[in-house]
Amino acid sequence: MRINNKQYPIKKIVSWLWAHHKACRTQAFLNVLIGLLLVIFGLLGVDTIRSLTDIATNTQEGDIMWTAIALGFIYLTEMLLHIAQTWISAVLGVRTQNQTQRFFFQRLLKGKWNGIEKFHSGDVLNRLFGDVGDIVNLMTEVLPTAIIILVQFVASFIYLYLMDRTLAYIIIIALPLFIAFSRFYLKKMRRIVRAIKDSNSSIQSIIQESIQHKMVIKVLGRENRMINRLEQRQSLLHRQIKSRARFSILSKSLINIGFTGAYLTALTFGLFQLKDGLITVGVLMAFTQLVSRIQRPMLDAARLLPIFVNSMTSCERLMELEKLPMEDDVSPITLKGNIGIRFSDVSYSYSEKGRAVIHHFTHDFKPGSFTAILGSTGAGKTTLIRLILSLITPTEGKGEAYTSEGTIALSPALRNNFSYIPQGNTLFSGSIRDNLLLGNPHATSNDIRQALHIAMADFVFDLPDGLDTKCAEQGGGLSEGQAQRIAIARAILHPCKVLLLDEATSALDIETEKMLLKNIKQHFQDSTIIFVTHRLAVVDYTDDTITLT
Repeated sequence: MRINNKQYPIKKIVSWLWAHHKACRTQAFLNVLIGLLLVIFGLLGVDTIRSLTDIATNTQEGDIMWTAIALGFIYLTEMLLHIAQTWISAVLGVRTQNQTQRFFFQRLLKGKWNGIEKFHSGDVLNRLFGDVGDIVNLMTEVLPTAIIILVQFVASFIYLYLMDRTLAYIIIIALPLFIAFSRFYLKKMRRIVRAIKDSNSSIQSIIQESIQHKMVIKVLGRENRMINRLEQRQSLLHRQIKSRARFSILSKSLINIGFTGAYLTALTFGLFQLKDGLITVGVLMAFTQLVSRIQRPMLDAARLLPIFVNSMTSCERLMELEKLPMEDDVSPITLKGNIGIRFSDVSYSYSEKGRAVIHHFTHDFKPGSFTAILGSTGAGKTTLIRLILSLITPTEGKGEAYTSEGTIALSPALRNNFSYIPQGNTLFSGSIRDNLLLGNPHATSNDIRQALHIAMADFVFDLPDGLDTKCAEQGGGLSEGQAQRIAIARAILHPCKVLLLDEATSALDIETEKMLLKNIKQHFQDSTIIFVTHRLAVVDYTDDTITLT
């Protein structure tokens, strides 16, 4: 989902790139260094060929053998430099991309809970992989290449100018036209590329959602509908790519015509000079090589333009991600003793113009109490849990935690005192053991066995691979009830003073739920338990009941 159609100024993009260039600087510096050495040895090769030719035609004194050996040394050095360039790109490139990708992944996880929903998860993945790869390529390959192109152009032009200034002027006659055209090209191509990237994100989103909700789609018999949605998006992408291809072909053709015309003009002029004895054969050979070293940088720059535009668009998309609000970076605060949660006249709305989901709510969840929160769908039960966890902050009023030692406002710093079991299937792909250790990485085998027993999940030990049984994405391979009980065991393993359950037993039968609640109440007898539920049977195990309307 796009949240910003505006193009950022190039100056702002450059400033943003510099701020994120630290992870790329080593690779970029080495690429520039090797590129400059290749320019130097390339010009030395041109001059050596000129000397070799003039020595062979007796217009210059020298030893053919030693000059040929020098040329061979230059070619060998260039080959080794190219090998080093490939090695640096392969080894440092992956490290650089990983660091950049990790930076944005960290921001997504540590950002505020209510910011990321502005983007579809498929779009976020597209940005984390495709766009991160584009900007890393820009900073480590494209920009160093642009610097080398500029140096090669200037050095080659000066060298040709010193040999024959008329040839030098003729060969760059198309340069002003190229610069003028580039401005128009950048503006138009940025719009096309942005549309293509957004279409790619939409396609990934459709595929991802369809795979995640395959069962729903099959039950509703809407396979063809989803396939048609994908086909429509792909058709749009196809048209956009055709538009980009037509514009690119026209642009490259005009540039090539201009540079080829300049080359033929300069070559014809050089041949007339050779015929009139004004230049030597060696100078003409040097000229034919220098032409490629002057015009090739300009043609390379033309080829870099689409990559540059693509990377600029990727920068804009990542800049949008970076605008997501971040939580304050605070150290966890562990409260001592039993914890109570108190709300005073709290209201909350998910948008400025939306209705208040929580309206002037006041309640004291006393330390060690077991409270059931009842209410119809949309009454604000889950929102209340989010307020307790400081995933969102009250629009009005205040929420606070308190112990016998004092009171402190609810904040992300207090989350380590809570354990939370959300509604739905929240298992990760991997083994059951891996899922449980997310609750407490230091849990022992006895801790795990006890947590599974409390959660009525002893069935795990009857599975063929026991704790090492693999779960597919979202607990695939297990029933909903089994997955819920493993998630409850994970929460039990997490050391906490407050346990929050949000419809955490919805997939269990009544008898299993009763036994589970009895176990939880006994195990967390000194902890504060808050249970969101639709089932009135839970009330039998609670000390207090709240009904939200």
